[in-house]
Amino acid sequence: MALQETKIDLLKDLKIEEVPEFISLDAMSIGETRYLKDLRINLKNTLASENLSAKEAYLLALAVAVNEKNRILIGSFTELAKENGATEAEIAETHACSSMLAVNNVFYRFRHFAKSETYNNMPAGIKMNVMMNPVLGKEFFELLSLAVSAVNGCETCVGSHESSLRKLGTSESRIFDSIRLASVVRGLSIAIY
Repeated sequence: MALQETKIDLLKDLKIEEVPEFISLDAMSIGETRYLKDLRINLKNTLASENLSAKEAYLLALAVAVNEKNRILIGSFTELAKENGATEAEIAETHACSSMLAVNNVFYRFRHFAKSETYNNMPAGIKMNVMMNPVLGKEFFELLSLAVSAVNGCETCVGSHESSLRKLGTSESRIFDSIRLASVVRGLSIAIY
């Protein structure tokens, strides 16, 4: 019974009206797994990072939800980001960043896995103009790129974006908190779909 309340509270936190069935979330609630409480606490804690503004936290969460193609969480995090000052242009660029990383993560992961000098010396030929002068600012765009790349498991991209962030003066704490949030939202996307 207590976990049913935790489920309801989690959905309220996300401003999600309960739909008839959330397969994994309902299974966790009915089966009374304590992880459901952990998931709610982890989400609350990572969204309340001292190293991210509320708007940044919700935009990072949105980027991961878009990457995971989770319509419910996309709607939730879009609304919450807007409530915390995100503009339509920032929301759009968050979607664009996730789409661009879907391309880059596959491409650069292939190059890394193939370990071929031939492929590494070929021009990528992939347009990425959105990175040149982002509405979100270069540092935050890199942070989004790092988070999505970490979720997608692209070692080359993670290394590149982390290095760029360090050169921009981003603290390791800010980077770490972004990755913590991305990992929790990835887990949340399995529970709520």
